[in-house]
Amino acid sequence: MGGRGAECWPAKKKHTNKINVAEMRMLRWMCGYTRKDRTRNEYIRKKFGVAPIEDKLRESRLRWFGHLNRRPIEASVRKIELLDFAHVQRGRGRPKKT
Repeated sequence: MGGRGAECWPAKKKHTNKINVAEMRMLRWMCGYTRKDRTRNEYIRKKFGVAPIEDKLRESRLRWFGHLNRRPIEASVRKIELLDFAHVQRGRGRPKKT
């Protein structure tokens, strides 16, 4: 399951949890188990040979990171690495949620 664009958005724990729950519901449905059967997720994953979604997200993010690191230093995405944010001060008050 290679989620296109998953390497770009910042996946919060809340998002990965929801994706994980949806995936487990689908896997349970495919093999005919219900929550009442109390079958462990690891057993169901092993039965289908599916890796946890967090691992797949991390893998795609690392692939994208390696992609960016192979770009020349003059590329716009690499120029951000050279910027110095030491002089930037945070605003007062509570930080924004996003």
